[in-house]
Amino acid sequence: MTKQRQALGLLGERIAARWMRRDGWEFVAHRFRSGHRDIDLIMRRGNDIAFVEVKARRGEAFGQPVEAVHFRKRRELGRSARVWVDRHGTPELTYRFDVVGILISGQNVRVQHVENAFLLP
Repeated sequence: MTKQRQALGLLGERIAARWMRRDGWEFVAHRFRSGHRDIDLIMRRGNDIAFVEVKARRGEAFGQPVEAVHFRKRRELGRSARVWVDRHGTPELTYRFDVVGILISGQNVRVQHVENAFLLP
């Protein structure tokens, strides 16, 4: 991954975390690692935990950012989330997977937050 792409990803994660905090979510973890996989953000609101995948792009040439979370990525997120739950979870918590798409075009930033974006089989 190039430094430019990595910087865009970090910017997108900061924007997504700020967006969710405005909606009452508290920051729990950033880039939780499980082997070679990671979860971009883990956020909490009350007893709800959101495992958040953030996709940031500088244009729509390859479609909307949220469309980039395909089956393989969802499976990897599920595996990492299970590790987090095994280490930090408690019975009163409920869990979900959100996707936040960040589209940056010049000085304009568009945020698309898809709550409960997918379920694991």
